[in-house]
Amino acid sequence: MITNLHNSTIAIDAMGGDVGLDVTVPAALNILKKFSQLKIILVGDESQIEQQLESCPAKVRQQITVHHTSQVVGMDEKPASALRGKKDSSMRVSINLVKSGDADACISAGNTGALMATARFVLKTLPGIDRPAICSAIPTQKGHTHMLDLGANIDLSAQHLLEFAVMGSVLTSAIDDIDKPTIGLLNIGQEEMKGNEQVQQAANLISNSSLNYYGFIEGDDIYKGVVDVVVADGFVGNISLKTSEGVAKMIVYYIKREFNRNIFTKIAGLIAMPVLNAFKSKIDPRIYNGASLLGLKGIVVKSHGSADIFSFGNAIKVAMLEVENKVPQRISKVLEESFT
Repeated sequence: MITNLHNSTIAIDAMGGDVGLDVTVPAALNILKKFSQLKIILVGDESQIEQQLESCPAKVRQQITVHHTSQVVGMDEKPASALRGKKDSSMRVSINLVKSGDADACISAGNTGALMATARFVLKTLPGIDRPAICSAIPTQKGHTHMLDLGANIDLSAQHLLEFAVMGSVLTSAIDDIDKPTIGLLNIGQEEMKGNEQVQQAANLISNSSLNYYGFIEGDDIYKGVVDVVVADGFVGNISLKTSEGVAKMIVYYIKREFNRNIFTKIAGLIAMPVLNAFKSKIDPRIYNGASLLGLKGIVVKSHGSADIFSFGNAIKVAMLEVENKVPQRISKVLEESFT
């Protein structure tokens, strides 16, 4: 729950994503109407942004600053190209505002690779962190869990997985108010002898740390809510996430198809609508939109590129929670206490 923002400021890459301004600006306005102490910097083409703000209430408009930029990072643009050739992009400038202290966090629905590369270059990593990781909340039978890495890093050492465990633990503790979050290491089995050398070494490092290590978990354990934090390398984590999203879409597809088969199934569908809506609200990925780029000297949140207004608004809330709970500072403190 967001309770005290202390006049925080969030920079939004208004041009990023599959839809851009038609999503980012309305989502920002919705959030500002609910949080009068929040300020937002909309970064992008000034004339286009101002058009979106024409009907904005005067009180809310006072909470908004528009920062003009002349470039946009394409969704299919190579990270290196964006880093070298798009220094005045809405993405890059949003991150720069965090670096300069003019913003407490930034959000982008743009190119994930470019966002990670640019954020790492501009903000740098925290002492003790070699690689940032992408972390997001995922629905489970018990509420949700946080999982990382979801695609930022492929070839990792056991030490990297330990760092991810620390970052995931701190984030979960801060956001969910859990004193000692349980950490699970994603593996092909729960038995101690299973897994490759990387996972085996990581298990040894995490179990000998001050973290609340649960042990190995399998893929189906993620959604049972067995642990508070799921740790994996980016290759495994990303495939697990995308597979789960695909299964969820398939379930929805077959439910809709079966209820539309004939007049009787349509009537049954109407009767079951309250149950179906409750089911949808539990697994709706829009609720969990907003992945944290952990390990940086600043707060950067990645929204899904195809996010709608509701979904992007939830990404803004993720950034607000991280600002309120000073997540980078807390990660840095834990690292300092644990590894020095």
